[in-house]
Order: sequence, then structure tokens, then C-alpha cells
Amino acid sequence: MGEYSAGDRTIDARGLRVAVVVARFNDHVTGLLLEGARSMLRDHGLAEADAPEYWVPGAFELPVVAKRLASSGGFDAVVCLGAVIRGDTPHFDYVAGEAAAGLSRVALDTGVPVIFGVLTTNTLEQALDRCGGSEGHKGAEAAATALETAALLRTLPRSTESAKA
Repeated sequence: MGEYSAGDRTIDARGLRVAVVVARFNDHVTGLLLEGARSMLRDHGLAEADAPEYWVPGAFELPVVAKRLASSGGFDAVVCLGAVIRGDTPHFDYVAGEAAAGLSRVALDTGVPVIFGVLTTNTLEQALDRCGGSEGHKGAEAAATALETAALLRTLPRSTESAKA
């Protein structure tokens, strides 16, 4: 296979390498996100060796590992999967916000797509609905976003900064 359809365009995913970083916290949810991401990547031609998985303790640790992987030069994209479910304390706000800000910064700093596949929900039920339930499959969507963005970047001119490096 190797091709991915994005609307009216077909994207060639052959030859891409995509790292998948998964938070262990709420693994009953993140495991489902990972299954969807794996399936999407496999269905579009990525061999297991081209989509290695890395586990971190929680969503807060996603950015530092994503940065190491994105900076390595070995990946065309990094998919980050996690689940932050609101509780009775403001902990949710800090973890979710910092994970989002950190992953965004990694993408901008490295020029490698870093995909935010972190669920930020009020309840476990809402999270499960986003793992193949009534709200789709956010793990599969994150992997599809990685493929589309990495393939697009292949076609764009490199910046003068990265050309000098």
C-alpha cells in the first residue's frame, strides 16, 4: 500500500519514519490510542521498524522525549499519545497545558511534525468515546496527521537555515 488519502489527495507514505511516544498514565486509554495509530501506520505501508514506540510515564514527559527523537534526524514525524482526564484538582490544567505547549515548541524548534494525540477530557467515558467510539479514533487521526504533514514537508523547499546546517 503506502498511500494515504487526505480528502481529494493521495499521500505517499512510503519511506517515512514515524516515532510514536505513548504515556503510560491512563494506559487503559493510551493503549487504545496506540492500537489506532499502529493500525493507521501499518495500513499505509509503514513497517513496524519504521514506526518504533517509546513509552513515557505520563503526558508531561512527552515533550522531552519527542524533542530527543525529533532532533535525532531519524524521523519524519513524531506522534505523541496520552490521556489527561480532569479530576478534582487543577493538576489537569497544568499537565494538559504544558504537554501541549511543549509539543508545539518541539515541532517549531526542530521543524519535525510533532502531533498532539493527547486526549484532554472531563471523564473517562469521553476519553473512551475518542478511542474508536462515538467520537472517532484520535489515535488513528494523530497517525494520519503525521503522515500527511510529513509527506507535505517532503514537497516544500527547505528553509535557508536548515540548508546551512
